[in-house]
Amino acid sequence: MNYENLYSSLSLIQPEITISVFLLLIVVADLIFDKNKALIPFLALAGLIIASVQVILQVTNTGYAFPFSDVYLSRKGMVTVDAFGAFFKLIIIISSFILVYFSYVSDEIKKSEKNLGEYYALIFGMILGMFFLSSASDLILIYVALELLSLSSYVLAGFSKLRTRNSEASLKYLIYGATSSGLMLFGISIFYGLSGTTNLYEINTFLASHQINHLTLSFASILIFAGIGYKISSVPFHFWTPDVYEGAPISITAYLSVASKAAGFALLVRFIKSAFVTSDDSLGYWEILSVFDWHSLLILVSILTMTLGNLTALWQNNIKRMLAYSSIAHAGYMLLGVAVLSNQGLVAVLIYFFFYLFMNLGAFFIVMLIANKTGSEEIDDYNGLGYTSPFLGVALTLFMVALIGLPPTAGFIGKLYLFIALVDAQMITVAIIALLNTVIALYYYIRVLKHMFLTKSTVETQTVSVIRPNIIFIIFMLAPVLIFGVYFGPVVDFAKRCVQILGL
Repeated sequence: MNYENLYSSLSLIQPEITISVFLLLIVVADLIFDKNKALIPFLALAGLIIASVQVILQVTNTGYAFPFSDVYLSRKGMVTVDAFGAFFKLIIIISSFILVYFSYVSDEIKKSEKNLGEYYALIFGMILGMFFLSSASDLILIYVALELLSLSSYVLAGFSKLRTRNSEASLKYLIYGATSSGLMLFGISIFYGLSGTTNLYEINTFLASHQINHLTLSFASILIFAGIGYKISSVPFHFWTPDVYEGAPISITAYLSVASKAAGFALLVRFIKSAFVTSDDSLGYWEILSVFDWHSLLILVSILTMTLGNLTALWQNNIKRMLAYSSIAHAGYMLLGVAVLSNQGLVAVLIYFFFYLFMNLGAFFIVMLIANKTGSEEIDDYNGLGYTSPFLGVALTLFMVALIGLPPTAGFIGKLYLFIALVDAQMITVAIIALLNTVIALYYYIRVLKHMFLTKSTVETQTVSVIRPNIIFIIFMLAPVLIFGVYFGPVVDFAKRCVQILGL
């Protein structure tokens, strides 16, 4: 690759370069200002602002970075820059902005203030890994990016070290992560052995023009899906989720539930579409190579994921564990959109994810404020909270209603487009199963509201006072949930545009 192509490639990964530079600046600032860490969050915000501008510019830009050869520059880049990847990078950046404020308010992070430099350096390491996962079109780069994301998140899961469960969460995360990583690497080696390449576009060309052993390819595809399924918390790769979500600091739990999951879904969609899809028909349905039945696998996994997540959430008394199983169930719903294997299904996933960002992080933020005051995450300790702290009670109610998927919230719009995609694809039975799961979810979300408004506390309920900046932040999180529940056209149009120019 000549210098001209190298310069062109580097210009396409400007957001990743910015994140890398600010990661180093955070480390240097931590060394220089050893006694005063107040500058570090503002340095992180500056990096996120610059990266966000660069990502927004990528929405109208499509290209391929780091080609294997100059001859095939248009098809063989290790990194694919397109609006689809930019959409998920925006999800990650918005989540990161919110995380900075989460961390500023969190008592758990304040008690570890002396390690604030390491905290933000690890956050930026996660962001860098997630950015590359959203755009990677080479199996080796995918694996490296996944490891960068995972190694940072392992440490962050046990960052506070205030309780035994913090270290337990980090250790369990590491064990499950190492296992799934090993399975994925084994699958990558099989793909390379079959095709002689790790580039997804070249794999697509090879599979379309050669006869291969379908059993071996299916085994390799399942192994790679295991690594991706671990990141999106799909069954049966979900076992780490409730323990890690409960044991990690609430700010990190919230971040993992959205940003890490977004990177996983971006990777899953790009892997399937780049390696196994030959073209789109006139209705936007994908023409899949008949070498592996992705349709059946995704339907089976999505049904199991949403059903197990919802049923297990019914029995949880810790609200973080309940939201963890809720997060698993939502991953199941979004997997259904991918299982449709069409542009319409993918549009539904993007719409769902954008709304899920605000309603899930909003719910976690209120849980964190309550835990800061009461020191408890048990649902029984929410008794009477709706009367002693009405603002938090009403706000949490609205977030829960959105997570259920009821109108007039944005959560309803997300599920509406998902069901439309299922019905248009003649997946009526699957749509009914998803609808029944939504009914099940209604119970455990409403249970929280029952404790806040209908159950009297046997002890004096603490009043959780909310300072003005937190009130403004909650309103900021509530506004998209309510506004987009009525006026959702711009989000839908943006999602359609991002799907239409998904790089192939």
